[in-house]
Amino acid sequence: MDKGKQITGAAREELAREMKKQYENGLSIRAIAEAHGRSYGFVHRVLTEADASLRTRGGAHPHRRLEEAGGRSPR
Repeated sequence: MDKGKQITGAAREELAREMKKQYENGLSIRAIAEAHGRSYGFVHRVLTEADASLRTRGGAHPHRRLEEAGGRSPR
């Protein structure tokens, strides 16, 4: 896929399905963008169009690292 090329129609729908699957399998938006040669904003927009449930900042479990290190959870 050419970088910066506009993607519409069936090609965009297929790309959206692929990106949504990658995101749901744990890849970050930045990792997906890099793998496809697209921008963060493009991937974010495509995931939103595909009704993907976007994770909050810091990933799915931002406090897990602290707990695993023996620290206390802020909750």
